[in-house]
Amino acid sequence: MTAHPPFPDILSLWQETATDRPVFGVLSGGRHYDVAVIGGGYTGLSTARYLARRGLSAVVLEANRIGWGASGRNGGVVSGKFRLAFSEIAGRYGIDTARRMHDLGIEAIEHVGELVEDYGIAAANYRPTGSLRCAHNAVSLTSLKKEAEWLHRALGDRACSILSAAEMEAETGSRDFLGGMLNSHGGIVHPLNFVFGIAAGLKKSGIDIFENSPVTELRRERTGILLETPGGTVMAGQVVIATNSYSDLTPATSAVRKAIIPFRSAMIATAPLSGMPGKKLLAQGRSYTETRRMMRWFRKAGDRLLYGGRGAFGRTDSEAAFSALHGAMVRQFPDLAGVAITHRWSGLVAMTLDSLPHAGRLDDRLVYAVGYNGTGVALASNMGKHIAAIVAGESPDLGLLTSERLKSVPFYPIREPAVRLVAGWYQFLDAIGR
Repeated sequence: MTAHPPFPDILSLWQETATDRPVFGVLSGGRHYDVAVIGGGYTGLSTARYLARRGLSAVVLEANRIGWGASGRNGGVVSGKFRLAFSEIAGRYGIDTARRMHDLGIEAIEHVGELVEDYGIAAANYRPTGSLRCAHNAVSLTSLKKEAEWLHRALGDRACSILSAAEMEAETGSRDFLGGMLNSHGGIVHPLNFVFGIAAGLKKSGIDIFENSPVTELRRERTGILLETPGGTVMAGQVVIATNSYSDLTPATSAVRKAIIPFRSAMIATAPLSGMPGKKLLAQGRSYTETRRMMRWFRKAGDRLLYGGRGAFGRTDSEAAFSALHGAMVRQFPDLAGVAITHRWSGLVAMTLDSLPHAGRLDDRLVYAVGYNGTGVALASNMGKHIAAIVAGESPDLGLLTSERLKSVPFYPIREPAVRLVAGWYQFLDAIGR
């Protein structure tokens, strides 16, 4: 980025409907902690929660305001899946690894409910209604059927069932799908209220959080690491980097920046549908995703319909991306043709070379967790308990998340044109039904 944080909040439906924003100060002076956490999103806040439970003093340093990054911009889809199907993981790494990854996903989903209950985050409006994968062609439907059967047979997971085209139309209100796979795991949440609620709970328990306090430099000293911000310093024995796709805000997090490919995801929200033809769409209140490579997703938020997707390139919002989303939404849901779009926003998804999140140690004092590849609401907010264990010197079994060290993206300076090229290829394959 050319400018330096802090930056103002973005305009989004979540910002407009947020409640009970906790207030935090700016770091000033010099302070000492056992652990400093860089990043006040789901991962950073969750890490501070579990560090405190281990008796370690922790501070969270957020460059902007809590919820400014991915934790406050996402679609609020609670999912325990990874970009690699569990059957694919089994084929590459063995059934035991697939089972562990599956267990981690379920654990992450359940942890969302635990956080909502522990901190009394009613405003998060967490609804464990499950998710529905929507097959856009016969090839995708066959793949979903195989996946559901494999989960039943290999992992004993009977949460998935296949819906017919008629059932899909009844469920979604769209005739665009040949079938789908309903998964009772997961649900939806107001993502900004969720992160606000966690932060407020940590504040109440006495954990220090500072906003508008970007870490501009990390300097190793004899007794630990000195973290410099514009207003003050922190000396910590260990540091956790939890900046994910916003790891380029300052040079302090350059150790993980080149392992991540930021991919912009855009969202639009309709005006309230009360009394409108589209009121009955998505009546079950789940999250819905297409099977196209350039995935689009949709859900209800109150009586509005949200529609999002990948492919908004560049560092800022894209008018072309928003227009493409609106066109796709109207094609799938013709009843929405005359409904106004009231909110448009975007954010960055942290993609990795192997399509998996990664966590672990960079050295004896630096720990990281990044790369959720678009499924971070549950996975990131659960990661803190495992990062706290790593900080404490333990080696938690995180399957593929810790099996290999974080790898830098080859030819990093040309990542943006490379992403455009790959995305264009995916769009072509989607267009020809492959």
